[in-house]
Amino acid sequence: MAAPPLLDAQGISVDLVRRSVSEPILRDVSFQLRERQVLGIIGESGSGKTVLSRVLCNAITEPLEITAGSVGYHGRDLLTIPAAEMQALRGREIGYIGSDPGSALDPTIPVGHQIVEKLRAVQPDMSKQAARERALEVLSAVRMPRPERRFDEFPFQYSGGMMQRALIVDALVSNPTFLIADNVTQQLDVTVAAQIIRLMHDLRDQLDTAIIFISSSLAIVREIADDIIVLQEGRIIERSTPEAIVAAPEHDYSKRLLERIPRIWAVEERAQPKTEGEAALLEVDDVYKTYRVNDPTRFFGHNDVEAVRGVTFNVKAGENFGIVGESGCGKSTLSRLLSWIEAPDKGSISFEGESVAKMNRRRLLGLRHRFQLLLQDPYNAMPPHMPVGRTILEPLLIHGGMGRRAMRNRVLEVMNEVGLPADIYDHLQIGLSAGQRQRINLARALVLEPRLLILDETLSALDQVEQSRLLEIFDKLQAEHGFTYIFISHDLAMVRRACTRIAVMYLGKIVELADNHTVFFNPGHPYTKALLSAVPTIEERRYDAAENLLEGEPPSPIGIPPGCSFNSRCPLAFERCTTDEPGLESRGDGRISACYWANASEDELIAAADANRARRAAGEASAP
Repeated sequence: MAAPPLLDAQGISVDLVRRSVSEPILRDVSFQLRERQVLGIIGESGSGKTVLSRVLCNAITEPLEITAGSVGYHGRDLLTIPAAEMQALRGREIGYIGSDPGSALDPTIPVGHQIVEKLRAVQPDMSKQAARERALEVLSAVRMPRPERRFDEFPFQYSGGMMQRALIVDALVSNPTFLIADNVTQQLDVTVAAQIIRLMHDLRDQLDTAIIFISSSLAIVREIADDIIVLQEGRIIERSTPEAIVAAPEHDYSKRLLERIPRIWAVEERAQPKTEGEAALLEVDDVYKTYRVNDPTRFFGHNDVEAVRGVTFNVKAGENFGIVGESGCGKSTLSRLLSWIEAPDKGSISFEGESVAKMNRRRLLGLRHRFQLLLQDPYNAMPPHMPVGRTILEPLLIHGGMGRRAMRNRVLEVMNEVGLPADIYDHLQIGLSAGQRQRINLARALVLEPRLLILDETLSALDQVEQSRLLEIFDKLQAEHGFTYIFISHDLAMVRRACTRIAVMYLGKIVELADNHTVFFNPGHPYTKALLSAVPTIEERRYDAAENLLEGEPPSPIGIPPGCSFNSRCPLAFERCTTDEPGLESRGDGRISACYWANASEDELIAAADANRARRAAGEASAP
């Protein structure tokens, strides 16, 4: 006889009620969760995934209203349990991890202290020392770097990957019966996201925890789930195993989701623009940026954070140039330098042949007209009190030169180009989706008709369906207006789809620069292979995660040791890598790589990796 389900959701319906008008969000959703099962729930933004996750832990608040259904758990309906009892269950037996780790913890209290406080709240009889030991035990289990030190650090001192680990600890520290993970990997680097997926597998086995894993990415859910539910407009339209949905989806919506998943290797490559003999639109030469920060361990002490170290490249008109790397590699700092929000400490940046450092205030204002930066967060990039049309109009008011009617017509023209309906011109942004807000952000940049757009993680907060739609808009705009794009991202699938040349950054330096095909099919740096081995895809990977995937975080940019900054994580490192930093070696046809193995054959690389694994225990290493 089969064991009863751990969780039994039946007929769940939820409405959004505003001014006595009800809008259906979920309709007749039913499913079961077994012990130790990982159940994946997928669907694009607006399908009802997050609302469903909050129903399962009875955390629905106005203006949402549960109109029907039950959630059976150990013979009781979670939707009818008294609030105080439900609150205790959420901390003790039901774990929840949301999609925004940055706002989940109190910024004024050390992370470890918050975990201890939560644990003692659900287990009042536990001493503070026992709670601390339990918290450190789980921090070690999620492979938090130096957990004893991290225990007393504040949230702002954590990277995105460490914050997500901390939230997993916060959810798992009381050994919950089941865990709800809502879009926990969407905004993480591919390497960190792969580590989180592997970590959840391990924790499920170690702690016997069932998991509901919610995501907009079928490729990611496929990596972890035993079974998958597909949501569309608040209804379950298909349920099956990951293998069956990938191989033969039954519903048209599931087929469309599958088609929207970016391919990495089986994709038609973007044609390289003919730029031979043309002057560069943007030239970056030996740029450095170091920040001085306080050292909390010393009175009046400080540390130097080397954010960007000797970056050199150029971008020609009509080119799509990608910059990729993990969080903390210097990508966003570089974007601020390129757009002259900050000036470099050393080196030069030139736009259309003119040094930006030598421009006066008037020339810099003109530069803003031709050179626009789009940031990641569509919710905080624009003033919420300002109507959509006025938000897009603002740059025209700053730069002047147009009448009111002409400005309004220009705004409506750009709104149409980016797929925004004209009837929201006078509406506030409240209620708009992340994709619509990012379109407003894009329209605000395009209204000035710039020549160069820098997209700093602009699409990373969007699901893959919305990313694909916006990339199609970028293609159309580029064909019509001849824009040049710089895509700064940790999303290799998006960069593969959009870019012609790609620079790979690690700890403030470019470690590889090559054309799109070379980066994905013949990378010259081990770090590039590590990134590719972690990218979520439904294809067969060209690079084995077991051999290439990185553990932990990059080294601190404070006090960077001599030698190659990647040597502590590199499967090919040998003695010279720890003392001498490799320069960028030419691989021909404009391809460069900062690695002593850059021009080695595949057989030589395999032999070196095997030899290093065998010899490191004896303190030896192979050399090219």
